[in-house]
Amino acid sequence: MSLENLNEKMEKVIDNLEENYSEVRAGRANPAILNKVMVEYYGTPTPINQVASVSVPEARLITIQPWDRSLLSPVEKAIEKADIGIHPMNDGNIIRLAFPELTEERRKELVKDIKKMAEEAKVAVRNVRRDEMDKAKEQLKNKELSEDEERALEDKIQKETDKYVAKIDEISDKKEKEIMSV
Repeated sequence: MSLENLNEKMEKVIDNLEENYSEVRAGRANPAILNKVMVEYYGTPTPINQVASVSVPEARLITIQPWDRSLLSPVEKAIEKADIGIHPMNDGNIIRLAFPELTEERRKELVKDIKKMAEEAKVAVRNVRRDEMDKAKEQLKNKELSEDEERALEDKIQKETDKYVAKIDEISDKKEKEIMSV
C-alpha cells in the first residue's frame, strides 16, 4: 500500500478549504465570491464569468459587464438570489457590487466561520486517516503485512495527517489575519 492515495485525498480537503475561504467576504472585493452564482442563459444555468466580464477596479468594488446587454437584469437577479450579502447596483450598462467596510462584530463572526471551516477540514483529514488505518489493519489481518510493517505504515499515516492538520492551521491563521487586518 502506498501513501499516494492518502496524500491525494488530503490534498483535496486542503483544496476544498482554500476554495471555501476564497468565497468568504473579507472586506476586499474578491471575484471568487461570485463562483457559485448561476445566471439563467437561454434556459441553462451558466456561471456568471461565462456570460460577463468580471473585474475589480478598486479594492471594494466588483464590476460585472455582461457581453449581452439583455442579460443585465438576469445577472442582477441571480446575484440577489445567491444571497452573497451585497446588493447589486445596475446602471443600464454594468452592474456594480460595492463592498462595505467590515464592522468589528462582522469580522469576529467571519473568524468564527473560518475556524469552523478549518475544524471541518481537520475532521475530513482525520476521516481519511481512519480509513487508511483500517485498510492497514485489514492487510495485517489478511497476512499481507507483518505487524512491524503495519506499525510503520500507521506511523507514516499519522505523520502525514499531522502535516496536513498543520497546513490547515497555517491556512486558517493566514485567512484570520487577513480578515482582522482589513
